[in-house]
Amino acid sequence: MPAGMAHATPETSEVQLNGTSELMDLLHIDVETDAVDPKPGREDLPCSRNVLRKQRHWEKQVAAKKSRRKEEKLRRKMNRELESGASTERQFTKRVMKAITKERLAEARSTGLKLCVDLSMTDCMSDKEISRLAGQLRRLYGSNKKATRPFHLFLTELREDSRLYRECVRMNDGFLNYTMDITDGSCLDLFPPASVVYLTPDAEEALESVDADKVYVLGGLVDESIQKKLSLSRAGELSVRTARLPIDEYMVKKDNVKNFHSKILAVNQVFDILLTFCDTGSWMEALQTWFPPGKGYVVAAGDSPLPPAT
Repeated sequence: MPAGMAHATPETSEVQLNGTSELMDLLHIDVETDAVDPKPGREDLPCSRNVLRKQRHWEKQVAAKKSRRKEEKLRRKMNRELESGASTERQFTKRVMKAITKERLAEARSTGLKLCVDLSMTDCMSDKEISRLAGQLRRLYGSNKKATRPFHLFLTELREDSRLYRECVRMNDGFLNYTMDITDGSCLDLFPPASVVYLTPDAEEALESVDADKVYVLGGLVDESIQKKLSLSRAGELSVRTARLPIDEYMVKKDNVKNFHSKILAVNQVFDILLTFCDTGSWMEALQTWFPPGKGYVVAAGDSPLPPAT
């Protein structure tokens, strides 16, 4: 045995092991205590708006992925059924598309961009204009059903005893089963004023992007309405931000025989432009696809916005 080294007896070894075990137990207790009891005051710190916004964005992404997985699972199931007989292919394909559409519209009610159609101005419209507006709402809903990423739609200030409600029920098959929210209240009864953006052709500010934290409002009017700036006045009554489609920034007047130029669009036409922009990120493509050629405007050449008029 080397000099200076004591001989370890069984009794001393047992004492050393017991001491080590007790030390580990103490360390383990400290670790658990730190994990259970955080530093004083830390649990009371409020989450910043940025953290909450990121959390909401993450939750929407998770929900969207879950929805896509459901769609893919349903597609695979229906495809397996299709293999059992070619004669039923059309029937199953229709079932698949109907199920996918239903799933997307349901998902849009929790994660989709929000859009309201303000129907508070129908009292100043003729019966003919009411019928045309009912048709525009049908086409708007049809576009939303076909969209890959549909909006969460709201029809606001639509009373069941109104002419428009009766006309929608009469003209539009399945109107009472539309996957949208219908209320006789205003958009401000549903959303805070700071989040609302009222789209009107008379606004000074051009809409540059579509924000998931905003609620976009379209005025329920038709082309034949002779009252000027009615939707702008309505937005003023609500004291909300206004914006217009960037027609001046991406389009130019085109010479025509009647020298007719108009930026007034039907409700469903504005909605189609918004849908396409959200899908492509391109105002040029959205305007070129959906802006009616009879309005006397064409998309200007080039990829950048036009310089402001002097």
